[in-house]
Amino acid sequence: MDSLSLKTISYNKNYIIKSWIIMDATDQILGRFSSKIAFIMLGKHKPFFSYHVDCGDYVIVINSDNIRLTGKKWNKKKYIHYTGYPGGQKEIPIKRLFNKDSRDIIYKAVKGMLPKNRLGRLIFKNLYVYKKNEHKHQAQKPIKLN
Repeated sequence: MDSLSLKTISYNKNYIIKSWIIMDATDQILGRFSSKIAFIMLGKHKPFFSYHVDCGDYVIVINSDNIRLTGKKWNKKKYIHYTGYPGGQKEIPIKRLFNKDSRDIIYKAVKGMLPKNRLGRLIFKNLYVYKKNEHKHQAQKPIKLN
């Protein structure tokens, strides 16, 4: 038996081909939409996926003002942040965060689905979210994904 045929190729940065993808957030449910974004950013849809390499694509999200939440989440969901000091626990309702900047709820949802390490922070930089239909990445010739 030929031992060379049983070798597994470990992909690195030199083998990776990254593309740009546009996703429209109009009438999409936040959690399901964010999991699709994280899946593409991690590169799990590619045949050469490796856990230790940033092999995912760049994702452009447009129309973040039109994202949806199901049930009573607009009134009940809160983001909790603890500063580390006594009495330093802060709660921000999702409605206030959405009114301040609608892009933040998509950023927070996707960031929670990525690895919590250096590679996760590097992958998170591949996400671009815009409130309206316009974006500044026409030069990269992004592909519209339904």
